[in-house]
Order: sequence, then structure tokens, then C-alpha cells
Amino acid sequence: MTEFGPIAALAKRAGELEALDRALRQTLPSPLREQVRFANLRDGRLVFLAPTPAWASRLRLSQAQILSTAHALGVHANAVTVKVAPLPPAQTEPDRTKPLSAAAANHLKAAAATTSDLELRELFLALASVADISASRTGGTR
Repeated sequence: MTEFGPIAALAKRAGELEALDRALRQTLPSPLREQVRFANLRDGRLVFLAPTPAWASRLRLSQAQILSTAHALGVHANAVTVKVAPLPPAQTEPDRTKPLSAAAANHLKAAAATTSDLELRELFLALASVADISASRTGGTR
């Protein structure tokens, strides 16, 4: 169990910082609250991250309010430091589908026409219709 001590301490610290982030940002005005993040408490300094210098300046104007909230929460802080650090871009799921060419759609339709298996014919035609849709979306020929 002692081998997990450092990991448990790190997880506990992360949880405390996350709770402090929520509590401190909750008192900020709405547009500012969504733009900045609390990063750390070190040597009596509350460290925040802002995506641009403009947001950093707006946060600095709220320093007295932030310190007041921190003191009410029992946090011993005497200064607010704001660092400009762009927020990471929102992660989007990459499109893993590849468009089917018009030539591939024609081959699938030809295969459907020559097979006697009704289920296989329907599958070929369904796949060919996906190629038709993707070609029209990308401006390709059908």
C-alpha cells in the first residue's frame, strides 16, 4: 500500500486544486469564468491561466474579489498571478470514413446486378448508395 502513497497524494492534490478552481471561478462574471482556469496555489500565490492577454487583464481586475473568496474558503493567499497560456483546442473525433469513388460505386452496382444472392445484392446497392452520397457532398461526380 505504501507504493501507492505518492500517487494517492498526487490524486488528492489534483482533486483539491480542481475543487478550488470551481469555487474561485464560480464568483467571476460569466464570460470570464469560462475563459480562465485556476492552475496552482504556490507560496501564497493563486496562479491562473488565461488564453489571451485581454482575458488576463480582465482577470487581474478581479484580483481583490478572488483573494476575498480564497480567504473565505480558508486558503492563505496574498497574490494572484495570471499567466497567458492558450487553452488546448477542443478535441474532435477525426473523420475515419473515406469517400467511395464513383467508379467504386459503379463496380458495386455491377456486382449487384450479376449476383443471384438477394441479400448480397442489397448490401452491394446500399454500399453503392453511400458512395453516391459522399460523392455529392464532396462535389465529385456520380
